[in-house]
Amino acid sequence: MKKKVILCSMLAMFAGTTAFAQLQDEKDVTITMDLQPILQLNMSTPNQIDFVFDDINEYYAGITKYAATILKVSATVNWDLYAIGNSTGNVAPGFWDQHIVYGSGGSGLATNQLPLSLLELRQTGPNNNATAATGAYADYSAPFPAASAPAGSNSIYVDPANAGTPPTINDKYIAGHAGTTAVGADGVTGGSYLTANTLASDYYYTIDYRILPGLPAIFPMAHDPSGTVPQDLVTVNGPGFYAQPGVYSMYVQYILLEDQ
Repeated sequence: MKKKVILCSMLAMFAGTTAFAQLQDEKDVTITMDLQPILQLNMSTPNQIDFVFDDINEYYAGITKYAATILKVSATVNWDLYAIGNSTGNVAPGFWDQHIVYGSGGSGLATNQLPLSLLELRQTGPNNNATAATGAYADYSAPFPAASAPAGSNSIYVDPANAGTPPTINDKYIAGHAGTTAVGADGVTGGSYLTANTLASDYYYTIDYRILPGLPAIFPMAHDPSGTVPQDLVTVNGPGFYAQPGVYSMYVQYILLEDQ
């Protein structure tokens, strides 16, 4: 009887020890996160914007296309936005392309070298991030100059070397600017037009276009990238020169890039 009791106690102890000796196996999974920078420019505009000058008053006063282009930005990084005028260069780099010549093409003083800078832009709202700008005009927010007072406040930026080089601190940006005067001073912080409090924000712009030939057609508003040196046909070529009648084209590139 005594042996039986001892045997039962030992079995109970063994059973209790086995219950708490659990097997365990562990494996880890590594989770990575790749935050890709996003720069998204949405543009609403006709594929082609036409300026047809078939009335004397249009030569004097010019033709304006209001809100012809709408630019909407979304970005996860600080950014800059600028416009650059360009062409295929079928006349010469830096000039409008010519497709048709009307009639005899005019006298020997008629030229088909029309500077790209004759196109003027006007943006809604000023460039609020242009602290680094040192030129006469930081952006395209000024009203179009009167025909009687030619100025380069709105003439589109054209790379003098025709290489697509961004504007410098002396030239115009739509938003942000070149240079690194201070952190955040020359770039727009990441954000989106989708969450901006108003359409008149750093992330939403409407662009007006104007061409003013003058009479004779010398395009008095054409200026160099800084907006301070005239590039009208008389200044460049000499007295008596004017634009050769015909059909011309150019294109505007809007470039959104990460602020450096």
